[in-house]
Amino acid sequence: MPAQTLIAVDLAKFFGDRRVLDGVSLTVSPGRRVGLVGENGAGKSTLLRLLAGADTPDSGTVTRPADIGLLHQELPYSPGDTVGDVLAEALRESRELLALLDELARDLTGEDRLAAYGSALARAEQLDAWDAERRAELVMHGLGLAELRRERALGTLSGGQRSRVALAALLVRRPAALLLDEPTNHLDDEAVAFVEQQLRQLPGAVVVASHDRVFLDEVCTDIVDLDPAADAPGGLVRYGGAYTQYVQAKRAQRARWERAYADRQAELEALRVATATTARQVAPGRAPRDGDKMGYKFHGARVQSQVSRRVRNSEQRLAVLERDPIRKPPALLRFQAPALTAAAAEDTALVLRDVHVPGRLRLDRLDLPADGRLLVTGPNGAGKSTLLSVLAGQLRPAAGSVTRRRGLRVGLLAQDDRFDDPAATPRALYERCQAAVPLADLGLVAPRDLDRPVGALSVGQRRRVALALLIADPPHLLLLDEPTNHLSPALADELEDALGRAPGAIVVASHDRWLRRHWPGATLDLVC
Repeated sequence: MPAQTLIAVDLAKFFGDRRVLDGVSLTVSPGRRVGLVGENGAGKSTLLRLLAGADTPDSGTVTRPADIGLLHQELPYSPGDTVGDVLAEALRESRELLALLDELARDLTGEDRLAAYGSALARAEQLDAWDAERRAELVMHGLGLAELRRERALGTLSGGQRSRVALAALLVRRPAALLLDEPTNHLDDEAVAFVEQQLRQLPGAVVVASHDRVFLDEVCTDIVDLDPAADAPGGLVRYGGAYTQYVQAKRAQRARWERAYADRQAELEALRVATATTARQVAPGRAPRDGDKMGYKFHGARVQSQVSRRVRNSEQRLAVLERDPIRKPPALLRFQAPALTAAAAEDTALVLRDVHVPGRLRLDRLDLPADGRLLVTGPNGAGKSTLLSVLAGQLRPAAGSVTRRRGLRVGLLAQDDRFDDPAATPRALYERCQAAVPLADLGLVAPRDLDRPVGALSVGQRRRVALALLIADPPHLLLLDEPTNHLSPALADELEDALGRAPGAIVVASHDRWLRRHWPGATLDLVC
């Protein structure tokens, strides 16, 4: 294998008695850009840290290039370091190589100096060292950091700014292997497009974990799914192509899994019936002929032999299949809202006129049909969350009116999921709703999380519980504030499909580029 290839073999990692990764192998060659997808807790961030050497696996090995870069959640610098210090460190190797080449070029006599010059030249070409200074300015501008003074201390920056400075340093440095954990967080659309272009131009290996489906589509050459699959329980499955191709392959795999499970269940049922009854029915009900008692006895023995053989074969086949079962595919999200009860003439869910919330929102008019779909977009601070709070009746505007149809039930999924009783389990909270659809059938909460305290769940897992509680008694009007935040790409796809089948009205506020590109209804773009 080339020295620049990133290779992981049979990795396992445990946190206490919880297995996060087990038997994971992955090879990423230069020029390949691998996207990691999977549910929250599937081990994406853990795998990145193992690949980078930031954590040690409990078993397995990683062969990595000497020059590897990991986008940390926090910068590996002290608060007193400056933006200029970070960029200087990113440029250090390129500057040293150019200085070395100048020095060696003054006297190239001798094989040792020629070899050293050739080695330094190859490395400088790999880093594109001659363009490093210009690249640093380009990257800072592309990430919206051009106005940031180089003497600015990191401790004075916001979390989003520090994250962008860390990403800028890696893009300037151009390591042989680049590992990124949710790199599009804190980036606007223009900055994300810039990062996508930069990553496509990198010659080295790239591994990225992201919930951004458009980003995965624009950047990745391969997708690795860490969620359990029918053919790789506990491991991972690699799909060639970007996110769109992954979705197509995943759906085809799901269909094959469902067919295989149904066929297996049918075969098991047939074998159980055969073992109990059918295999014993050989020429049933036939009486012996007159005067042929000897022949009947002979043929009867043969029949008994056939029965024994058939029963034995059925039992053996049944035992084999029961030892090697096909797991039942987990339930997908199915949004089940009731039919609207309003009279046919009342086809409007709500009407908004001249609403004003000082400093937060101003909207002249909104008419939402009873089965309407509305996507609310706009930059941070434009009033998207405020509008949803007004529509839900949780915030009263200073001026204007909101008229809701009589009997309209409204449900709001806010950005921050809070539970009054953090010690309560998802199962207990859901049972209080007396929902007609069992929680396990929604496909939102994994069986292992049903009886864990909600306070112990991850942000993404709590998001799923909040959504389950919201649709336990489906509202007529569903308000969703950044609904795909903290959801895996696969669940975000399923949620969007489910919203399309719901008979009620839906208003969604979102930055999600994939959702915005595929939204089938009306759009309201708010401005600051």
